[in-house]
Amino acid sequence: MTERPFTDRAIVQLTLVRIREFIREPEAVFWAVLFPIMMTTGLGVAFSSRPDPVLKIAAAPALVDTLKSEPGLDVTGMSPEAARDALRIGRVVLVAEQKDGSIVFQYDDTNPEGRAARAMADRAVQRAAGRVDPVPVTEELTRDPGSRYVDFLVPGLIGLGIMSNGVWGLGFSIVDARRRKLIKRLLATQMSRRQYLMSFLIWRAILLPVEVVVPIVFGALAFGVPIRGSWAAIVLISVLGSLCFSAIGVLVGCRARTIEALSGLVNLTVMPMWLVSGVFFSAQRFPDWLHPMIQMLPLTAFVDALRAVQLQGAGLGEIWTELAIIAGWLVAAFVASLKLFKWQ
Repeated sequence: MTERPFTDRAIVQLTLVRIREFIREPEAVFWAVLFPIMMTTGLGVAFSSRPDPVLKIAAAPALVDTLKSEPGLDVTGMSPEAARDALRIGRVVLVAEQKDGSIVFQYDDTNPEGRAARAMADRAVQRAAGRVDPVPVTEELTRDPGSRYVDFLVPGLIGLGIMSNGVWGLGFSIVDARRRKLIKRLLATQMSRRQYLMSFLIWRAILLPVEVVVPIVFGALAFGVPIRGSWAAIVLISVLGSLCFSAIGVLVGCRARTIEALSGLVNLTVMPMWLVSGVFFSAQRFPDWLHPMIQMLPLTAFVDALRAVQLQGAGLGEIWTELAIIAGWLVAAFVASLKLFKWQ
C-alpha cells in the first residue's frame, strides 16, 4: 500500500478549507487586518500626547482671562446656565463661577480630568490673587515612548483581535458547518475528530503574522510605539495566545447548534474579558479583591505578557507566570473540546 502524498492528508485538506473560507469572506479580512489599524489610528490620535490645552472648562466671563493663564486649560466663557448644560453633556469637565465673592467649581469628582482641571483652575485663581509658593517648583516634562496611552493601547488591541477572531471566528465556522449539515458529510471520510479540531488551530496560527505583525509595525511607524523586547518572545506569546483562544472558540462551538445560541455563548465568554482584562484601561482600576481572578483570565495574561516584552523589554523568564496561565487555558479548553464535541 503506497503512502498518500502529504497534500492529500486529512489535516492538510482541512486546513486548506479554513484558508479558502477566510479568503472568500471580505468581512473576515476586514476584522482581522483593517479593524485593528483603524482602532489604533482613531484612539491613538484621540489620546496622543499634545502640548496644547486638552482640559476644556467653562467659566464666567470675568474669570476667563485669569484661568487662561494656566497653560493646561482650554477656557470658554459661558453663562451659568449654558455652562451647566455643557458640563452635563460632557463638553467641558469643569465649570467656574463667582458667587458672593468666592469661586465655585462644579465638576464630577469621579472623573480624573475633572479633578485635574479643578486643581489647575484653583492654582490659576490663587496665583492671580497674589499667592506665592513657599517652595519653588520646577517642572521637567517627559513624553517617553512606552508610557503613552497609544503605547498601552496597541498590545491590548492585538490581544483583543486575536481573542475575538479566535473565539467568534472558529465558533461560527463550526456551528455554521453543523447547521448546513456539512459535518455529517465529513463523517463519511477517514477524518478524525482530533484532525478536524486541530485544523482550526493550525489555520489560526497561519493567520497570526497578519494579526500581530501588522498592528505592531503600524504602531511603530505611525506613532513611534517602541519594540524593546525580542521578536522571538513576541512570536511565542502570540502563537500560544492564538492557540489558546482558538481552543476556547472550538469549545464554545462544540455543542451549539444555532448562530443565536453561539452568539450568546461568545458574548458570555469574551465580554467580561473586554471589560476587565486591561485592553483599553488598566485592570488596576478594579477593586483589589478582583485582581486575582482578573489575572487568571487568558486575555489578561496575554496582554500583560505582550506589553512587558514590547514596551519594557522583558525576557521569557519574567513572564513565565503569564505563559503558564495561557498554556493552562489552552490545554483545558482543547481537552474539553475533544470530550464535548458533537458532530450533529
